[in-house]
Amino acid sequence: MIPNAIFCIGLNQYEIAIYFYLMRCENRKTYKCYPSFRTIGKATKMSRTTVMKYVRSLEDKCLITTEHTTVITKDDVARNGTLMYHILPFQDAIDEFHRRQLANNGIRMKH
Repeated sequence: MIPNAIFCIGLNQYEIAIYFYLMRCENRKTYKCYPSFRTIGKATKMSRTTVMKYVRSLEDKCLITTEHTTVITKDDVARNGTLMYHILPFQDAIDEFHRRQLANNGIRMKH
């Protein structure tokens, strides 16, 4: 289920498409998924470099985190794997959006 507030936090169409795709792929118990940039690009009709750009943007907006993975080949050689995406609680993104709005207006929040 995608929260309606997704349309209120300043995401563009590319960020929304990638976020929705990651939500579709995620494991509902762990909130993680492992699609490659190429797989995401194919599903969202974006280039690999465009996907990379907007994945970083989603991280910056506190919607996801990423972690590099390693795979071991049949020859026992470690290779870079795809990123592991962790979908963060949506409230984190809302809170960050409001923090940034306040900061842009010169208002500091107390913790």
